[in-house]
Amino acid sequence: MGRGWGFLIGLLGAVGLLGAGHGGQQASETAAQRCFCQSSDVNLKKPCPFWNDINQCGRRDCAVRPCQSDEVPDGIKSASYKYSEEANNLIEECEQAERLGAVDESLSEETQKAVLQWTKHDDSSDNFCEADDIQSPDAEYVDLLLNPERYTGYKGPDAWKIWNVIYEENCFKPQTIKRPLSPLASGQGKSKENTFYSWLEGLCVEKRAFYRLISGLHASINVHLSARYLLQDTWLDKKWGHNITEFQQRFDGVLTEGEGPRRLKNLYFLYLIELRALSKVLPFFERPDFQLFTGNKIQDAENKKLLLEILHEIKSFPLHFDENSFFAGDKKEAHKLKEDFRLHFRNISRIMDCVGCFKCRLWGKLQTQGLGTALKILFSEKLIANMPESGPSYEFHLTRQEIVSLFNAFGRISTSVRELENFRNLLQNIH
Repeated sequence: MGRGWGFLIGLLGAVGLLGAGHGGQQASETAAQRCFCQSSDVNLKKPCPFWNDINQCGRRDCAVRPCQSDEVPDGIKSASYKYSEEANNLIEECEQAERLGAVDESLSEETQKAVLQWTKHDDSSDNFCEADDIQSPDAEYVDLLLNPERYTGYKGPDAWKIWNVIYEENCFKPQTIKRPLSPLASGQGKSKENTFYSWLEGLCVEKRAFYRLISGLHASINVHLSARYLLQDTWLDKKWGHNITEFQQRFDGVLTEGEGPRRLKNLYFLYLIELRALSKVLPFFERPDFQLFTGNKIQDAENKKLLLEILHEIKSFPLHFDENSFFAGDKKEAHKLKEDFRLHFRNISRIMDCVGCFKCRLWGKLQTQGLGTALKILFSEKLIANMPESGPSYEFHLTRQEIVSLFNAFGRISTSVRELENFRNLLQNIH
């Protein structure tokens, strides 16, 4: 499929979960359609569970603009009490609890079942991320197109602290082993780099993969920031674009002492992992009971058709990653390793609530949950295979949050792959 593949899948990043339109759709859209089609429900006000000294980014580019209540489709608001008029009234707790569980009776029975399944399902024991409570009064719908991932100016010790805690405390690494180019390893020379990779190669395949996934996610985010960098900021206009110098500082083989190419290899590894997960979850989306629920039946049916077309295209990809070597061998040891794997990643998802830049926090939470959902899929092969053809699927289920995160995260990763080609062309033009 070649270069067209990155472009095709990259469309997911622009379209979000539900394609905003195609072909003959009218150019004008309602605010609700525009918001939901690229929206995520997220709580950006959760306190950091690990430390209190968070310096909030005061730059305007760090801010996030949430959707207003009238911009959220009725189909979504029916299952979200915080957007109802009653939420603004002082009523007794029992009445509040009753309304929280209510479903709009004007919806079809089929749709009510889908909404109830999404809102009531609790599979935290299988989840790799700590999801936000969508019923929390602090949770908001955010239009991802109005809040794009790009360079915000959030950097320095606060930003470094986030990644340092992730790498140093959550990647199965002993404190005595220092990462190359880490401030903790400054001035320690090439021998420390060799020590790190000797240690890494000595790990089991699952722990090596864990590190590579986190490194790949970090690299992907850095590609986005380099590709959408603030090049000009005047009172008249802002100009965003590719910052070649920034990209070289993060990925050039010479400037990074060989680390840059390794980071990019890990990015491709992450891409293949998420690609594999999408190919394996196809049966879940093919089930007749699954709906892309906005309240507009015609649009929902068309969106599902488009989604299945993309997933079948992914399924046909000939070079999928083979995850069968993961958690093989002794069942007891494999189960413990899988649980450690899951808990480490779940902890990383909680660290995202410590990011001081709200826009960075938004995209960090979204992409972390997207990767966590991909891992959940990969390690649920038997559950997916045993799903009933119709009716509720209780053993394996994806919440609306997980679905939105899964596709938007993959859109971000595939956009990074496409941007690498753009940077390659730009670098060839200056040398």
